[in-house]
Amino acid sequence: MKKKVLLPFWLRKIAAFLAILGPGLITASADNDAPGIATYSVAGSTYGYNLLWLIVVITVGEVVILEMAARMGAVTGKGTADLIRERYGVKITLFAMLALFIANLGTTIAQFAGIAAAGELFGVSKYISVPIAGVLMIVLILRANYKHVEKVLLLLSLASLSYVLAVFVVKPDWAAVGQSLIKPTFIMDGDFILTMLAIIGTTITPWAIFYLQASIADKGVEMSKFGDTKIDVSFGAAWGNVISAFIIILTAATLFQAGIVVEDAKDAALALVPLAGNWASILFATGLLGASLMAVSVLPLSTTYAICEAFGFERGLNRSPKEAPVFYGSFALIMVVSLLIVLLPGIPLFPIMILSQALNAILLPILLILILKLANDRAIMGEYRNKKIGNILAYAITALIVVVTIFLIIEPMLSA
Repeated sequence: MKKKVLLPFWLRKIAAFLAILGPGLITASADNDAPGIATYSVAGSTYGYNLLWLIVVITVGEVVILEMAARMGAVTGKGTADLIRERYGVKITLFAMLALFIANLGTTIAQFAGIAAAGELFGVSKYISVPIAGVLMIVLILRANYKHVEKVLLLLSLASLSYVLAVFVVKPDWAAVGQSLIKPTFIMDGDFILTMLAIIGTTITPWAIFYLQASIADKGVEMSKFGDTKIDVSFGAAWGNVISAFIIILTAATLFQAGIVVEDAKDAALALVPLAGNWASILFATGLLGASLMAVSVLPLSTTYAICEAFGFERGLNRSPKEAPVFYGSFALIMVVSLLIVLLPGIPLFPIMILSQALNAILLPILLILILKLANDRAIMGEYRNKKIGNILAYAITALIVVVTIFLIIEPMLSA
């Protein structure tokens, strides 16, 4: 009789922790998508380390908001759109779905643009990389069940490690980094405020809330096992924002120091070559490709989950295309339309990205107020409704977003 080989205690602990990870890590990792990487690159190259403190603030807010969405999914077994329709009626739901659809379509187009940019950095034409990526992701979603999709997306999340490695290649001033993390800096300037809003808007997104709650419901998580999900969500949000910080550090330590300001992720990768060498550029491009591939499947999924919930269609990766034709059909349609738009010669991708991010910024405070009311509703959540500290933090991050948005609007009048 063979003896059973036992792993060392620390390895068993690591294995147990990794087994917990799922929707929370996927959602937070997909937030570091092509527009997100572009936003962090612009922030680092334009303002150096000055916006790192905001990442710390956002991390707290994101943990609170995503935990709330996950908890609602576990308690009710329903997605965000489903609960909004039941509680607030068709008109509000229709407005939210229309804004979400337009914003997510624009952001999905941006993900394919990220795949095209990453492919070109490796010497592959977008007319090859974009169709291959689109077909692979469509086949994965149409043919695989939830567990298989989750494993592939978790594997893609590892691509973000490339930014950590790239930072250690460039060797930043860690003392300056540490100071910027704990010392808030604010510049009375429209561009600085716009960058702040962009960082908030690309980190805490409406689609992430819809996707996470729907995937928790789809996975069948129960409150008896919610402790594991809470760890997944908290670690995912923290890890996603650590990667965001590393992108800012990487571009601040190289591009900002050299006086080079970039407008997108591709420019950042190319600009790194003479400053930090080919390895830093390759690592940056690898992270962009992995993030774009992940987000290009998660974003359309969040849209189709929400639309099917809102209007009562069958949905979920554990259902077959025959059982949920609208769910899978909508996913394929969004993917194909986005893919074809990116392949159009001379298409102005930057305005599309700006429109999608603007709609996200408009939708986010409204959505946060709606889900805060849902999470505090005794009839819906029972004993699992929000605690006081959670409400304080969630309303604080909502207020921050609203104040920054208002200040951005009135700033030109103040400086006139």
